[in-house]
Amino acid sequence: MVTTAGSAPTPGTILHLRACGFRVVATDVDPTAPGLYLADRGCLVPPGDSTAFLPRIQQLCAEEGAMAIIPLVDEELLGVGALDGPATTVLLPRPEFVRTCLDKYVLMRELDAAGIGVPRTWAASEWPAQAADTAPEGLVIKPRSGRGSRGVSFIDSAQDMARVVAEGGYGTEELIVQERVTGPEYTVSVVTWRDGRVQAVVPKEVVLKQGVTKYAVTRRNEAVEEACRAIQENLRADGPFNVQLCLDGQGRPRVFEINPRFSSTAALTLAAGVDEIAGLLRQAVLGGPPLTDEWDEGVAMVRRWTDEFLSESQFLSHGISPAPSATAPPPAQLSHEDVPDEHRTPVRVR
Repeated sequence: MVTTAGSAPTPGTILHLRACGFRVVATDVDPTAPGLYLADRGCLVPPGDSTAFLPRIQQLCAEEGAMAIIPLVDEELLGVGALDGPATTVLLPRPEFVRTCLDKYVLMRELDAAGIGVPRTWAASEWPAQAADTAPEGLVIKPRSGRGSRGVSFIDSAQDMARVVAEGGYGTEELIVQERVTGPEYTVSVVTWRDGRVQAVVPKEVVLKQGVTKYAVTRRNEAVEEACRAIQENLRADGPFNVQLCLDGQGRPRVFEINPRFSSTAALTLAAGVDEIAGLLRQAVLGGPPLTDEWDEGVAMVRRWTDEFLSESQFLSHGISPAPSATAPPPAQLSHEDVPDEHRTPVRVR
C-alpha cells in the first residue's frame, strides 16, 4: 500500500513498484490523484490527520492482505506507524525518531546535543531580538511542524518578526526562528533498516526547489555523508529518512530538517543506482539482500509532468469521477487490473 497518490513523485513510485512485480494499492483523499489510476487498486481515504483515517487504512490492509505500507506524507506517519507488526510492515523509522523529526525545534536541540551541525535555532516565543544583528544572511521563520515550505518566511529584523507573526496565522509557540544558511543545499537519501546499519547515503544538490525539489543532481560530499551517518548513529532511525541541509561559508553541513520517510527525490536516488524503496521493501517482506552504497555522481533530475494513456472504458471502469458533484460523494474505492505498464532561491550547481 502506497499513500499520497496525488503527490508529484508518487505515480512514478507506483509504476516502478508494479514493474518490480509488486501488487500496489494506492490511497489518497482526492479523486483526481493520478496515482489512484496507475495502481492495481486505488482507494479514497479520509485526511491523514483525521480520526477516521487509521480505521480506514486498517480496513483496507485487512481487505487487501497488505504485506507492507509505504506512507509518504507527514500527517500520516505516526498513525500508520502504529500498524507495524507481524502481518504488515510499515516502511518508516522507529516511532521515537519520527516523533522527534516532526517537531523541528526538538529535532534541532537533539542534533545540536549530539554535535551535529545545525543553524542557530530559537523558539519564536523566546528568540533574542539582537539575533537579527548577528545573522548576516538573515533569519528564517517556520512552523515547528509542517512540510512543503508552508509558512516559511525570511526576515532581517525584529520588526519583520512582528509582522510575520501578525500576518501568518501561527502563534509564537508554533514557530521557530533559525539563522539562515545560504550555501549549497542538499537533500540526502539515507537508507537504513532495522539492524541499524547504514546501507547507502546519496546526497543530491538542490538546483531548484518549489515546495518540493524540482531540479537536483547527485553530488559526492564527504562531510555531508559523515553528518548523515552521524544522525543514524546518534538518533537511531533504523528506517529510511531524508536529510535536508545547507553548507555554511566554511563548507560545513548545517542540517535544517529531517523527513522521517522516503524522500520525494527517491526517483533520483534510483536513477543514480540505489533503489531505496523497492530494495527496503524486498528486505522487509521477502528477506532480500541489503543495498550497497554504489551510485553514480552527476546524475541530474528534471522533474516534469508526464502523461499516461488508457482507454475511456478503462478510465470509467474505476467507478470514480475526478470531478465529483457537490451533492454526491465519490465512491470509496476504485480498482482495475489492466492498465499498461513558498519558493526558494535556486542554488547554482558547480
